[in-house]
Amino acid sequence: MKKGIYITIALLLGAIQLGVSQQTPAPVQTETISITGATAHIGDGTIIENCTLIFEGGKITAIGSDVSPNGKVIDGTGKHVYPGFIAPGKSLGLIEVNSVRASNDQDEIGGMIPHVRSLIAYNAESKVVESMRPNGVLLGQTTPKGGRISGTSSIVQFDAWNWEDAAVKVDDGIHLNWPNTFRRGRWWMGEPRGYQPNKEYDEQVAEVASFLKNAQAYGKGTSSSLNPAFQASQGLFDGSQRLYVYAQDEKQIIDAISSIKNAGVQQIVLVGGYHAYRITDFLKKNNIPVLVNYTHTIPQFADDDYDFTYKLPKLLVDAGLLVGLQNANASNFQTRNLPFYAGQVVGQGLAKEKALQLITGNTAKILGIDDSYGTLAVGKSATLFVSEGDALDMRWNQLTHAFIDGRSLSLETHQTKLWKRYMGKYGK
Repeated sequence: MKKGIYITIALLLGAIQLGVSQQTPAPVQTETISITGATAHIGDGTIIENCTLIFEGGKITAIGSDVSPNGKVIDGTGKHVYPGFIAPGKSLGLIEVNSVRASNDQDEIGGMIPHVRSLIAYNAESKVVESMRPNGVLLGQTTPKGGRISGTSSIVQFDAWNWEDAAVKVDDGIHLNWPNTFRRGRWWMGEPRGYQPNKEYDEQVAEVASFLKNAQAYGKGTSSSLNPAFQASQGLFDGSQRLYVYAQDEKQIIDAISSIKNAGVQQIVLVGGYHAYRITDFLKKNNIPVLVNYTHTIPQFADDDYDFTYKLPKLLVDAGLLVGLQNANASNFQTRNLPFYAGQVVGQGLAKEKALQLITGNTAKILGIDDSYGTLAVGKSATLFVSEGDALDMRWNQLTHAFIDGRSLSLETHQTKLWKRYMGKYGK
C-alpha cells in the first residue's frame, strides 16, 4: 500500500516538474557583441539604415551607420533591430491556467489593498511568460487584479531564475479600479437586465477619496500604529509611484482625475480610456498619459463606429497624448500578440514608427523606465532583438536573436517544441 502511494507521489512530482520547466536563464554578457548592416528601429520614431549597434556589459555602447564593429559580430544585413517590446498592466507570471485556482495569484481578498505586492508572487518559470520572448515581448508590468485598489505592481524582464532576478522596477505603482457609472442589472434580485445607472456610484467615489485623503494624512502624521494599506500608498504623494486608474467613460475619467489630483497624488496614468478621445483637452491639461485597453474587440455601444476600437489609439495620438497599448481584453497568453495589436493601428493610418512607440518608447515613459529601456540609445540597456522582417507584421516577425541586458536568450518555448514536433510529423 505504502509503495503504491510513494509511486503515485513520485509520478505527480515528476508531472509537476515537467509542467513548469523552462529554458535556463541566459548568463551575464561577457563579450562585446556587434550587430551590423541591420535597419535599426530606435523606438522614438526614427530609423537608422545599415546600422551597426554595439553593446557590452549589458549596455549599448555605440549605434549608427558609421560605427566600426568589434567583438562578436552578428550579420544583420536585410534584418531589423528593435528595442524589446513592453507589456504593461498584465498579470503575467501571476496566473498560469485560468481554470486551475491553485495557479491563480492575480488577486487577493479585500477592497483596498495597495500593500499586496504582485512581485513576490511572480512565477519566473511560467510557460506563459516564456512564450512572450519569440515575438519580442521582453518586459512587462506584472499587475494584480480585482477589488477597488488591487495592489502594487512591479516591472520585470522575462528571463530570470526568480522574482528577485526578474525585477526591473520594484513597486512601481498602485492600481485603482474607478467605480462604474453604469452596471448590469442584477436579474436574480429582480432588477431589469441590461445596463442601468449605478446608484452607489457617489458613495463608492467618496470611499476612494476618503481612503486617499486618509493615506496622505497618515504620511504627514506621527501615528505609532502601523497601517499597511496607508503605508504602502505613500509613494503616490511624493511622486515615487504612479497611480494607474482604470476608467472608461467621460464622467468616470473626469471624476477620477479630478478627485485623485485633489487628494494629492502626483503621477496618474489612465488605463482604458474608451471615451478618452472626447476629452483630450482635459487629459492634456492635466498631463495624463493613456494605456489603451481595447483595440481588438467589437464596439461597446450601438452608436460607435464599427471600427472604433481599432482606431482609438490613433485618435489619441493625433490629439497629442502620450499613448501606450495595454489590451486588457486580451488574455495573458495573447499578450505575445502585442506587436500585432500595434501593427493593426498602422492599418488605421498611424505611421509605422509611431505605432512601434506604442509598445516601446511611449510605454517606457509611461511606466517610468525610459532611462534604461524602450529605445535604442548609447548608455541604455541592451534589451533588444533581431527580426527577419517587420516585427509588427505576424508574417515577418521571426526572431533570430534576442537579448535582455545583453544576455543572449533562448527562443525555444513549449510552443516552438510542439511546432517542430508536428511539423516533423506532417512534413514527412
